[in-house]
Amino acid sequence: MPEGCNSRPFSWLMKSCFPNPKDTSYNPLSPNPIITVATTTFSSLPDDLLLECLSRVPSSSLPSISHVCRRWSLLLHSPSFLNLRFLNHSIHPTIFTLSAPLVASLRLHNGNDANTDDPLWKVASCLPFPLTSLDSFSHARLSAIGPRIYIIGRNEMFCYDVWSGIITSRCSMIFPRKKFATAVFSGKIYVAGGGSRAGAALEEYDPDTDTWRVVSNALRRRYGCIGAAVDGVFYVIGGLKIGGALGNEITRAATAGTEAYMYASSMDLFDVEASAWLRSRAVPGGGCVVAACAVAGYVYILASHAVELSFWSFDARRHGGGFGKWCRIKSPPLPAQVRLDSTVGFSCVGVENKMVLIQVRGCIDDLLRRSGRSVRGLKEGLVLIYDCISGEWSRGPDLPEVIRRGACVTVEC
Repeated sequence: MPEGCNSRPFSWLMKSCFPNPKDTSYNPLSPNPIITVATTTFSSLPDDLLLECLSRVPSSSLPSISHVCRRWSLLLHSPSFLNLRFLNHSIHPTIFTLSAPLVASLRLHNGNDANTDDPLWKVASCLPFPLTSLDSFSHARLSAIGPRIYIIGRNEMFCYDVWSGIITSRCSMIFPRKKFATAVFSGKIYVAGGGSRAGAALEEYDPDTDTWRVVSNALRRRYGCIGAAVDGVFYVIGGLKIGGALGNEITRAATAGTEAYMYASSMDLFDVEASAWLRSRAVPGGGCVVAACAVAGYVYILASHAVELSFWSFDARRHGGGFGKWCRIKSPPLPAQVRLDSTVGFSCVGVENKMVLIQVRGCIDDLLRRSGRSVRGLKEGLVLIYDCISGEWSRGPDLPEVIRRGACVTVEC
């Protein structure tokens, strides 16, 4: 990639826009002498003016723009560029589902969109993943910072730039993990849980330096947990609780050699700025946490019980006066008296004021058939959308058939 934008294609473009003062064949219409005009190119513009121009480029052209030169690529990934895109209403939260080597994206329309057509999934071409990385991808976790998706695997980590389509290798976690919790706060990624081998270490990743470090030890070890972040608090939700609390020496001694596993219908809260753990919170009614995410200051949790599902909101606004309040809300439109088992998996992401529940694994029809009930047409790839303002559910476009066992994340792009 060139350092500047003085490549041949842009040279002829600039020459065609400005007169050439050395052209002797130029005949002015008036008897006044020719005035020499200094040639201005995009490379001579200061960064602030260039950012103003680039921030108005359509999203579909950004992949090409990022390849012009290194300077443009750096500007496109700067905080100033994102802020200008927000001010120009050019940033649109988009759901990305990655199932190596494919990626699908879905943009939900809002009231400000000129295009009112029904949203559809768009499947991109194959991602250039190393073949050795495909086997571990189904258990990866995704975190998004700006237009970049960080694909965090057990022993590997990649960065996928949705604007340029380029995937780069990044430093892997200190401790190998599987089915762990992850969330983003202030441009950094936090991970916790993921099995006994990872211990109780809570790790922080800095994209600027491409380094991991341990920032704290969790209150308890979890496997299969889910992460969310609101108001500077990292929530480690659900999963299987391995052993007892780390401070309980009796429990640790009793479970030595044979770890005790049990469903954890609770969540641990880590204050990132204070680097301290807050009081843990239990999901009312218990059950197994199926999916969870943060939306507009709340943490939404879907739990599965013996014969039903429950859907809860947790007020995570620390300065809103209602912090810690649980509220049971309308459950998703799934068959009554159904208990989700390990064969059916959901991913939950937040998009502005909506919570999107995506079925990434299994088939609900199979659950109904095993219980002797008739098929209801709920196959794989179900997408349900909960409007946090109206409190109503709606059906979204089903996940494409080529995308299965994927990981989901919302990207500002």
